[in-house]
Order: sequence, then structure tokens, then C-alpha cells
Amino acid sequence: MTPFRIRRPLAALPALLAVAAACKKEAPPVVYQAVAVERRDIVVSAQASGRIVPDTIVEVKSRASGEVLEIGVESGQQVKRGQLLLRIDPRTPRNNVEQATAQLEVAQAQLSIAESQKKRSDELLKAQTITQQENESALLTFANAKAAVVSARVALENAKIALEDTDVRASGNGTVIEKAVERGQMIASATQNVGGGTVLLRMADLSLVQTITYVDETDIGKVKPGLEATVTVDAYPNKPFRGTVLKIEPNDTTIQNVTMYPVRIRIPNPDGLLLPGMNCDVEIAVGRREGVLAVPTSALRTRRDVASAAQVLGLDMASVEQQLARGAPAPQGPTAGGDTAGTRSVSLGATPPGGAAPSGPTMTTSDGRVMKLPPGVKEAQVNAIFAKFRSGEGPSEDDRKILNALRALNGDLRGGRGGAGGRGGREKAQGSTVGGGAYIVFAKRGPAPEAVNIRTGLTDLDYAEVVTGLAEGDSVMVLPSASLVQSQQEFKNRISQMTGGGMPAGMRQQGGGAGGQGGGARPATGGR
Repeated sequence: MTPFRIRRPLAALPALLAVAAACKKEAPPVVYQAVAVERRDIVVSAQASGRIVPDTIVEVKSRASGEVLEIGVESGQQVKRGQLLLRIDPRTPRNNVEQATAQLEVAQAQLSIAESQKKRSDELLKAQTITQQENESALLTFANAKAAVVSARVALENAKIALEDTDVRASGNGTVIEKAVERGQMIASATQNVGGGTVLLRMADLSLVQTITYVDETDIGKVKPGLEATVTVDAYPNKPFRGTVLKIEPNDTTIQNVTMYPVRIRIPNPDGLLLPGMNCDVEIAVGRREGVLAVPTSALRTRRDVASAAQVLGLDMASVEQQLARGAPAPQGPTAGGDTAGTRSVSLGATPPGGAAPSGPTMTTSDGRVMKLPPGVKEAQVNAIFAKFRSGEGPSEDDRKILNALRALNGDLRGGRGGAGGRGGREKAQGSTVGGGAYIVFAKRGPAPEAVNIRTGLTDLDYAEVVTGLAEGDSVMVLPSASLVQSQQEFKNRISQMTGGGMPAGMRQQGGGAGGQGGGARPATGGR
């Protein structure tokens, strides 16, 4: 019985070792690399679809009524101001001009006679041949004759205008986008008809067009008038058109149970390539940073990810905590994207690095801390910079110089609340492409990577702007996700049990293989 008990484990041992060897081959090595902190442009955009429409549409009508005798333009034709568009039957207006001319001649003759009678009446009154009442009657006749001349002259002028109105001319430069009448059709006057008259043509100046695009209610808060937008159409896929957000319409609409808001974008179209009705894709740049320090988002870590990252790099967690403590709390000051991750106030350390009490000009922040001011910098300037950050406006070059001087005197900026470790700080900072947040990176500043607290600004989900914590020339470690590290550790523990934990543990691994239920390491699901 004893020899039989010895031979069974020895017979199963080669198969078990083969399984272990196969599992070892499946275990991928942990790969990480150092990426330099460089300057780059970061642009965040909201994407939507839209439709090209003319910026302004003019309905051409006529003040004259009658039959259309001639049409001088066709749809799609470009016209200039004053160009003849249509000609309407002028016979009735021409007859009215002749009649008004005759009436003016009669009125002028009556005025001449009334003027002569008035002169004789004045002479007879001086000779006391007629009474005062008779003289006043002659004066009234003269005044009525003058009024009749004025009325006849106005009637003639109106008749001439009506005759000119039979020639419909363009009121401005533009393109005929629709022809609504044909030759021989009877039209009604726009001024004499209660229905508003007949529409003859529709014109638009296509050198300036608009696109109406619908933006989701979750993104509409980032869209503001004046933001730049890029428009592409299928007719010219490699030619983007630049425009600006004109306005956000207040009337909402529901598309597939999603509340959308119409956004109007004005686009210069000097070549006339964009035509009304074209479908287009729109990208609205809701955030832009040019030439800023940036790091890959896969290098960013929060407090809950630090342990797994330190394990990948082979660092002692105690030393990592000490490194974070030297720079803790993580920078919570103003970011280029505004107030996120729970931060509501901006402050600086009460004393500069080294523990020396502040000397020289100082200011007290909103949370009661004392900050030393650089020479020539006033408290109002600092408050203005902080107000810019809170409103989402990026810092200027002069603002950056002042901030660097403040950090040199007072250390890193810190806020009143929030941080990388809390749930709200993690979710809000990572969920916003505009606001940024507080994170931890592992920077290569010596023989071993060092944990560094940083503050990020705008991010396009590939790269994030670095506001504080890193300098140009630093390198950060791009690491696998925490889920990958955890699965690799579990796999390593199983292999250890199978090869060094005795036969019972090895027998318990039958059926699931070396990889357990999943069979090997799971792929990384993200950079954080």
C-alpha cells in the first residue's frame, strides 16, 4: 500500500508542472514607461450635427400690381444692388402719371389766376372800392390754388414712383434662392393688399451663412456665444470651415427622449461653397489651452490607486507616503478650468517653506490664512487672478509670473476643501474635461520614481494640463490600471500555491486551470 501511495503523486507531478509552466507563459510582464512633460495645445470640443441655412433671407415683393411681363433672373443667380429682377405691366401706372401731369397743369393755371385776382383785390381795397370781406375772399381763393398745386405735384410724384415700381430691382447684393412667380402671372401689391402681396423671389446673401445644431442639455452649459466652432460638410470633407457661436435659442426640443437646445453658429462663406440645406458636423471648442505643460491622463493617479502603482514600480509604500506628506495636501489652488473637486476657496500656506514668519507686504485670504506678497504685487492683483480662475478664464503671461513668485515665497497653493482622496474629489475631477482636479503622478527625478502631488486644468481625455506640481523637463511614469495589477497579483498567488504549496493545493486547482475562472490576466481597462 505504501509504494502505491508514493507513485500516484509522482505520476501526476509532470502534468501539474506542465500546467504551471503554461500559466507562467500566459502572465504578461508589467510594462511602464517614462513620458516627458512637454508643452502642447489642448482643445476640448462638443460635437453635434447641424444644417446650413442662410444668415438672412429677404422676400422680394412689389408695390405695383399687375401682370409679370419679364423675369430677368433665375434661382441660384447672384445679383447686385439695383439690378432689374422683374418687370410688371406699366400701362396703368403710366396713365396715372399722364393724368397727374394734366391735373398739375390745371392747378398751376388756377394758381396764376388766383394770384392776379389777389393783386387787383389789394389795389381796390387801398382805393376803398371793395370791402375788407371781398378782399379776404380773394386771399382765400389764392391760398386754395396754392394748395391745389402742391397736391397735384405730390400726386404726380406718387404716380411716377408707382411707374418706377413696375421695375422690381434688388435692394442689395445676394443670391436668388427661390423664384416664386412666372411670366404672365398676375401679382398683388404688397402695400395695397391686406394679404401682404405676392412673394416674387427669395434672396439671401450667402457670403455669410449659419448652421443650426442641437446640443445635448448636459453639454449646453459649456457652450457660450463667441466660442469658436469648426464645421465640416460631406461635399468638402477635407476643408473645415471656421465659425463662431452666435446664440443659444431658449426653446428646447426633445429628440429620442433627450432634451436638446438649438445653437446658431455663424460661418463666413466668401467663396459660396456652403449652400442652404447642407448637413454638417459641428465641433464647438468649449475649452482651449495653447502651449501649456501637459501629461498623459494615463499617468494620473488618485489616493486609492497609489498602492497598486507603487507595487508596479517596486516602491516601498511607506516611502511613497512620506513623499506625499512632504508635498501634502495636494495642490488645491486655482485651476485653469475653474472651481472643481469640491474646492471653493483659494489660500496659501500660513508660512513659507522653512517655517519662517512672513515679512514684508502680506494679505489675508478668504479662509484667514496669511500670504506674503512679492515686491510690486498688490493684493487687488492677486484677488483678480483668483477671480479669473474661479470664472474659468485662463491666466495670462503676467498672471503666471505673479503666481510663480507667490509660490516661491509661500509654497504650493492649497484650497479650503476637496482633494484627491475623497470620493467627491475623485469623481468630479475625473468627470470634467474643463475643470481639472487634484491627482498624484510618479515623476522620474532621481534613481527611483517619486510620488508628486499635482493640480490639473483642462483635459481632452488624452492629455491634461498641469497647473502646479511639475516643471518642463520632468518625466512621469505611465502605468497600467489598478485592475490589471490586481489580476496579475492574484495570478501570481495561484502559481505560488501550485508550485510551492504542496499537493493538496495543486489538486484544488484542477478544472479551473492556472487562470482560475477568467483564465489568465485581464486586459487593462484604462489608465486610471
